[in-house]
Amino acid sequence: MDSEEILNAKPEGLTRIAEMVGIADNPEMGFFLLYIIVVILTVIVFQLGFARKLPLLKMLIVYIALLVGSVILTFLAMFIPIAEGLIVAAIVLIIYRIRLHQTKKKEQSSK
Repeated sequence: MDSEEILNAKPEGLTRIAEMVGIADNPEMGFFLLYIIVVILTVIVFQLGFARKLPLLKMLIVYIALLVGSVILTFLAMFIPIAEGLIVAAIVLIIYRIRLHQTKKKEQSSK
């Protein structure tokens, strides 16, 4: 391989979302977009599955930890389907919330 082929080589083993945001073509912008996607999905999954009423300072600490942890998840999301897993988790939690809401509504109407 000559140096031109090495410089223009595309990384192998990227996940679909990493490819969609263009990490191979523009690594800086692609990483930033992947980070934004991971943060949004992590916040959605956290809100749907784990969030509790917290005082403002504690909530701020939780979200700062979530933002810092998303950096690590973003590095992993380039080669492991982290974002795809978060999408699946969000869908499952949304379905769970809808079913829970319907069950509560049905119980209240039967009383």
